[in-house]
Amino acid sequence: MTEPSESVGAGAGRGVGDADAVELRVLGSLIEKQRTTPDVYPLSLNALRLACNQATNRDPVVDYDEAQIRTALDRLGRKGWTRVASGPGSRVAKYRHLLDEALRLDVGSLALLSVLMLRGPQTAAELRLRSERLHPFLSFDEVERALHELEQRGLVALLERRPGQKEQRWTQLLGGEAPPEPVAPPSAPQANGLEERVARLEQQVAELEAALDELRR
Repeated sequence: MTEPSESVGAGAGRGVGDADAVELRVLGSLIEKQRTTPDVYPLSLNALRLACNQATNRDPVVDYDEAQIRTALDRLGRKGWTRVASGPGSRVAKYRHLLDEALRLDVGSLALLSVLMLRGPQTAAELRLRSERLHPFLSFDEVERALHELEQRGLVALLERRPGQKEQRWTQLLGGEAPPEPVAPPSAPQANGLEERVARLEQQVAELEAALDELRR
C-alpha cells in the first residue's frame, strides 16, 4: 500500500505538517472533487472557491475569497502538493493536487486524509461512511488498517477519548491546529443515516452548480 518509512518528520524539508487551515481546505477539496466530479476536474479558481466554501461535508463551514485560495495554492505549489494543470492556450487557469505522488498514497489513504482535512477529527466508523463517495472500503477492518499505516508514517494520529465520547477519533497531521473536542452529551440521539443522505443531496447540488459555472466560463 504505502511505505511506512516515509513520515511527516522525514518530509519536513518539503513542508509536510505545516499546512495552514486554508491550505488544508484547498487540498482536501481538490482531492474530493477529483473523485466525485472528474468531468470538471482540474478546478478553476472560482470552482475551487465554491468547493472550499460549500456548506455540506465541511467542518467548519468557511467563506474564503479567491485571494486567500490563490495564496494557499502558491504555498501548496512550493511544497509540491498542487500545480497549475491548464495549458498555455487555456482561457482559465485550473489546478490539481499532487499529494498522492508527493507522499506515495494509494486511493484509500488519500480519501481518508481528504475527509479528515475537510471535516476534522472523526472516528473510524465516521471515516468509512464519509469517505464512501471517494473510495468504498470493503470492510471496517480495511479502514482501520489504512489508518494505522498512515499513523506509522506520521500522517494521522489517534486522539485520546474525551468525556462523553464512546470512540476515539482520528486527526490528520499535515497541518493546521486541532480544534478542541466538544464534550458529547450523554445518550445524544444519532441520526447519521438521515444526515448523510441529506448531505449527499446537498453535495450533488453544489457539484452541479460548480459544473454549470465551468460551462458558463
